[in-house]
Amino acid sequence: MKDMKDEKSMDDMDMNDMNMDDGHMMMMHGGMMMDMGDLRKKFWVSLILAIPVFILSPFMGLHLPFQFQFPGSDWIVLVISTILFFYGGKPFLTGAKAEFLDKKPAMMMLITMGISVAYIYSLYAFIMNDIIHSSEHVMDFFWELASLIVIMLLGHWVEMKSTMQAGSALDKISSLVSDEVHLVKDDKTVDEDINKISTGDVVEVRAGESIPLDGAVVSGTSYVNESLITGESKAVKKAKEDQVVGGSINGEGTIRVQASKTAHDGYLSQISKLVQDAQTSKSKTQVLADKVSGWLFYAALTVGIIAFIYWLVVGSVSDALNRLVTVLVIACPHALGLAIPLVISRSTSIAATNGLIIRDNQAIESSRKVDYVAMDKTGTLTEGKFTVNGLKSFDDQFSEKDILSLIAGLEQGSSHPIATGVLNRAESEKVTAKNFDDGQALKGYGMSGQLVDEKYLLVNMKYLDQNGIKVDNQTVQPYLDKGNTVSYLILNDKVIGFVALGDKLKPNAVQFIKELKNRGLKPIMLTGDNKSAAANFAKQLGIEEFKAELLPEDKHQVIKNLELDGHHVLMVGDGINDAPSLASATVGVAIGAGTDVAIESADVVLYNSDPDDIIKFLDLAKKTYRKTVQNLWWGAGYNIIAIPLAAGVLAGIGFILSPAVGAIVMSLSTVIVAINAMSLRKI
Repeated sequence: MKDMKDEKSMDDMDMNDMNMDDGHMMMMHGGMMMDMGDLRKKFWVSLILAIPVFILSPFMGLHLPFQFQFPGSDWIVLVISTILFFYGGKPFLTGAKAEFLDKKPAMMMLITMGISVAYIYSLYAFIMNDIIHSSEHVMDFFWELASLIVIMLLGHWVEMKSTMQAGSALDKISSLVSDEVHLVKDDKTVDEDINKISTGDVVEVRAGESIPLDGAVVSGTSYVNESLITGESKAVKKAKEDQVVGGSINGEGTIRVQASKTAHDGYLSQISKLVQDAQTSKSKTQVLADKVSGWLFYAALTVGIIAFIYWLVVGSVSDALNRLVTVLVIACPHALGLAIPLVISRSTSIAATNGLIIRDNQAIESSRKVDYVAMDKTGTLTEGKFTVNGLKSFDDQFSEKDILSLIAGLEQGSSHPIATGVLNRAESEKVTAKNFDDGQALKGYGMSGQLVDEKYLLVNMKYLDQNGIKVDNQTVQPYLDKGNTVSYLILNDKVIGFVALGDKLKPNAVQFIKELKNRGLKPIMLTGDNKSAAANFAKQLGIEEFKAELLPEDKHQVIKNLELDGHHVLMVGDGINDAPSLASATVGVAIGAGTDVAIESADVVLYNSDPDDIIKFLDLAKKTYRKTVQNLWWGAGYNIIAIPLAAGVLAGIGFILSPAVGAIVMSLSTVIVAINAMSLRKI
């Protein structure tokens, strides 16, 4: 749990310690690292050891129907309980030491106090009963010791399984580029370790490969998909002297790039640092259970000492010791240790069946404070794919299908998303693409090709302006106003048709924004797209506040500025460019169809990539938090009455809470906590 990480320890911790490997996961608890594999093993071993203790040892002085004893059974119980205390109790003893040194008593110190008092007093009872053979039988707490250790190990195991991150975003970022690059030496290529590449070295990037380093193209031409980096949904043509960014994907061409930065100071390295900084500085507060445990620790210790002194004065040493032990043992957090883990386990199970993966349960509590919902556009609110939104012929000799056939023919062999959108449209309408001869790329403008004796061009507005070619703006402008990319088909210096392509809103995106507003949440759209497209999408969605042409660090800064202004932000995104923002936001929500980096940086993942699931998460978080608070009251609330009674506040009227009755109340509280957790219903 992020919220239970010691601040200093987290800052110093290697992010790789959080990795999942061979079923083992590491997490912070009580200021120490806990290994999930070791915790699971301790639980099962401790449970096996506890069974004979449950059978051979009385429960708070009461002999249950399944229990029996025989000569020497007390020695067996002592030996097994000693092993249990030091083996099963080790995580809590170590955690308590860390909490003590940090001067922040919490769950670990409360558990340690309970098991230590139970063990030491039981050891004293064994000596008095079986070695000294005292005339007055002293009740032991071996049964309570075993049950407390087993239940606490189970609780922490459940908690860890429910809340640990499934992997490291930093590992995902580093995997975007290969460890080896094609270094160019004397016009020949040789594979070399990326870490050995220096500024000024030239590397070759082949078709389909990721660009390993930031730099400038020195030879070759290709289309580069930078959507994972910039958020733009279209590929960008790259030729000599154009800048490229490490981590972007090369298209079908081969280019050579002169590195301007090394692997340690490039763009991806900066993104890694932003994610790491955000993750390690995000959660600095303790969870409510730790706070309650701290209060309960002080309360039990204070009342116990006061009771000991009081009964030492008015009674005997035996009376005083009995009251002290009863108070401290009754304060053992059986139910409290399960209060949150059981609710979390139930909540995450419900979430999974509804397309939600809650990777950090701190997000459940934090979501209550959210007042801003920041969203990436492409892939979050839109489909993230270019589709043909408009196609028109300006020449009576050519039908719209003729125009589509010609444009598809010019786009054949191209890897950029606009070409993909056109070819998909042609395929869906069963239109055959024309076969052009002498197809060429027009640098900075588009494509050209020869068909029979005619030369056709597919170009952008820049080409029209520079060559004085006119176009019917009244027909084209509505598509431009909606943020579409328009390509013009030219024959004999005349525009004979055009195609407009753009992204589409997800079907339920508008209703989703309305629902956010109905809940009093302020939506803000953050995108790397151009201002025109962003403004149009914002208008369609009903979003008043948006920011366009943002780089990842810009998005990250927007989130930070909102939080500095006192807002709590839920960030939704799907790209690498969203990773720092997802990690630094109050709650980060990743679209499941997005990149692994975004998912690993988030607190919640929408497996179905449906923005409506954010509403489900907010509803579930609200219900989960309510159940958590209820369980905390059930898990610790009985102590408000039980501890004073155990201390003997009503001794004047002849009533003193016996350890047996206190234990029954404590056990009943545990049962109620479990039932209440399971009553959490589907969303």
